[in-house]
Amino acid sequence: MSGTDESPDAQQSTPHEVPEDVPPDVPRDVPPDVPRAEKPMKVVVYSHDGRTRAAVRLAIGRRPAPDVAPAEIIECATEPALFRLLDAGTVDVMVLDGEAQPAGGMGVCRQAKDEIYRCPPVLLIIGRPDDGWLATWSRADAVVSHPIDPAALAAALGGLMRRRAALTGA
Repeated sequence: MSGTDESPDAQQSTPHEVPEDVPPDVPRDVPPDVPRAEKPMKVVVYSHDGRTRAAVRLAIGRRPAPDVAPAEIIECATEPALFRLLDAGTVDVMVLDGEAQPAGGMGVCRQAKDEIYRCPPVLLIIGRPDDGWLATWSRADAVVSHPIDPAALAAALGGLMRRRAALTGA
């Protein structure tokens, strides 16, 4: 036997070079070209109506488009709860019901755009297509109308998520 240790324990178990910037919680036995799990984007759905929130949740699914991160949906039924989330700075995108009561999504959107630094993009659900001018006043980034068309909502939300990811580098 030669003077080198031939035991299996002495051999390196990782067949590839691990970059220094890889976090310690990433398994070392996964090649670097295999994509890691994507961090979900936090999507807040605001409406006083549980049926509207459920319809939006169903339209979004796990991810609204194949090329965006998964959506972590946070439902919110009141304006104060929504602004607590926004003040915490953890929201990536908002879906606001323009018909919500007592605080409608259009007014909430306008207030958020005025008061929240780097306000997340807003998808506004309006009561009828003729309310588009109100959506412009509220400074919504995208608009869909009731009744909710799942494909249209998912496409609009996917666009906002892409834009947010480009801005934040996510």
